[in-house]
Amino acid sequence: MDLSKHSHSSIASDAIRAAQGEVGAHTVSRNFFTMGTVANIVLVGGTEDMLDGLVRTAEFLQSLWSRFLPESDITRLNNAEGAAVTVNPLTAKLVSEMLAARTLTDGEYDPTILPKLLEEGYVASRINPANITVLPASARWPVDTKGTTIQDNVVTLPIGVTLDSGGIGKGIAADILATMALERGALGILAEIGGDIRIGGTPPDGSHWRIDIEDPYVESRSIARVNLADGAVATSSTLKRTWDNDGRSVNHLINAHTGQSMASNVVTVSVVAVSSGIAEVITKAGFTRKDFLSWVPTLGAAAFVVYRDGTTAQSVNWKDYS
Repeated sequence: MDLSKHSHSSIASDAIRAAQGEVGAHTVSRNFFTMGTVANIVLVGGTEDMLDGLVRTAEFLQSLWSRFLPESDITRLNNAEGAAVTVNPLTAKLVSEMLAARTLTDGEYDPTILPKLLEEGYVASRINPANITVLPASARWPVDTKGTTIQDNVVTLPIGVTLDSGGIGKGIAADILATMALERGALGILAEIGGDIRIGGTPPDGSHWRIDIEDPYVESRSIARVNLADGAVATSSTLKRTWDNDGRSVNHLINAHTGQSMASNVVTVSVVAVSSGIAEVITKAGFTRKDFLSWVPTLGAAAFVVYRDGTTAQSVNWKDYS
């Protein structure tokens, strides 16, 4: 795949130009494809070898978490029919954070929504249509995750429960890459996977990382800017991954209240939070929760939303990052 044709396919890709445009510490960067989307990494005080290692890690996480790969941990869990499955420690961490995210968001984020996503037509990989998601006949939604157990690297899902790493997987992957880069000696990092960004350490100018939020209606134009010393920004949109399903225009976001493709007056939600995984799951509530902008600060996060008519709104604390 020619990545140059997809350089703006992720909502926050302008962050790379914002970071590299500053005069300061030496940076190296990499643009690559993983988890069905474009990823970008900027390292301050890092090396090409470090970038190679981070790309390999992203590919490894994809091999563990993709629902389109028959041998992935997620596929094996989804087809275990209640049996215990030994998984990679990073997968055990992912499942634990998925369940915690459901509680954090009062169920606005639902990791068990996969059967409804398949009903809406998202069965085959957009990258390789030969790779499809196959679930057992017992898979259902809604479903209670009570009874899920995680003991060391052994995970047991109750019969009927299936998981999709989806957006939270990209967010947690960005968090993992950022931690890894700093542990391996980079001074600073910006890691983005499909609009989920984690930054940490020293920015190129020694002050702040500047992250542009893309205008969902005008490609390559920013509609807002975030200034961060450390933390994460995630953006979700109903406009980015859409298709036709029996004459209806649907998207990859599923309403956890209805089990149907998200239909909302809100088209884009961006959230600033302590980690990319947390920021990602909070965005989901922005499409359905009426008190979203007042609720987000209670979670220690900030939010910016774009409505269908192009108008915008933000939580009262968004100004702390703009």
